Amino acid sequence: MIHKVSLETKNLHGSFSKDYQPTLTINSGDSLHLTTPDIEWGYSEQKGKERTLYSSRVNEEKRIHPMIGPIEIQEAKKGMVLEVRLNEISPGWYGRNWGGGISNWQNEQLGISNCERIQLDWELNAQTMTGSCYIGEQQFHVGLKPFMGLLAVAPAEPGVHITSPPRYCGGNIDCKELVKGSTLYLPIAVDGALFSIGDGHALQGDGEVSGTAIECPMDFVDVTLTIREDMELRLPRAKTPTSWITFGFDEDLNKATAIALNEMVEMMQQLYQIGKAEATALASVAVDLRVTQIVNGVKGVHAILPHGALRG
Repeated sequence: MIHKVSLETKNLHGSFSKDYQPTLTINSGDSLHLTTPDIEWGYSEQKGKERTLYSSRVNEEKRIHPMIGPIEIQEAKKGMVLEVRLNEISPGWYGRNWGGGISNWQNEQLGISNCERIQLDWELNAQTMTGSCYIGEQQFHVGLKPFMGLLAVAPAEPGVHITSPPRYCGGNIDCKELVKGSTLYLPIAVDGALFSIGDGHALQGDGEVSGTAIECPMDFVDVTLTIREDMELRLPRAKTPTSWITFGFDEDLNKATAIALNEMVEMMQQLYQIGKAEATALASVAVDLRVTQIVNGVKGVHAILPHGALRG
């Protein structure tokens, strides 16, 4: 069954809590058709049209990312896994990103705290999957790889939680590999799962070094949510059109790296029915470690095993 979720304040929130009431209840295997706002909680359907601004349905002290949801899946129980299949992701016509002294990481590591904050305004074309912006009189062009930065189920911990750091239950992962055709697997922490989605990105480099990608609304997102009782996960895992991916999150980048690698080694043990030492040796020749993002407090690393890299 397909559920069309309208872009309205009644369907938006900007924080996580296991106590939030769902905006919609669906069955396992159902799909959602969505339109999502930009990072500034706005949406404009076409060029020249004023943006509509939205609010959160929840009375929040601090809201960051606007998210659709939470969506309850009736069959979901704590300990199961939610399969999120990304069938279609189509960006809106515009996007923005910022640079110049806007994050602690930039200030401390890049020494640009004295730089003026700047905003780049991008014009996006979903048909050609290209974007362009001007810096002064010079125009820059990029190819787009749209993805959703934030995909999550509700955490089990009590209280209200901000959206910026990624977690064991998903959240602001900001992994540019999660494009159309990808499937993300999330460990379910509470009954009903309470799935949320938002933070559209038209293009991002690994690391997201300025703190922002090309932040954009999404005109159309099609996702299918399926409960998996045959899987057990501690952390998110993904299968993209090109690779298997495991994730590590920690305030320490070295620890995040170790977590992502350990998750990959364990997955390879299961896939190929081999020991840990053997899986580690194969990982050293076939797996890439990449910095997902370094700007959300909790840093992210993802390990990539390309499909077909290891053939039996």
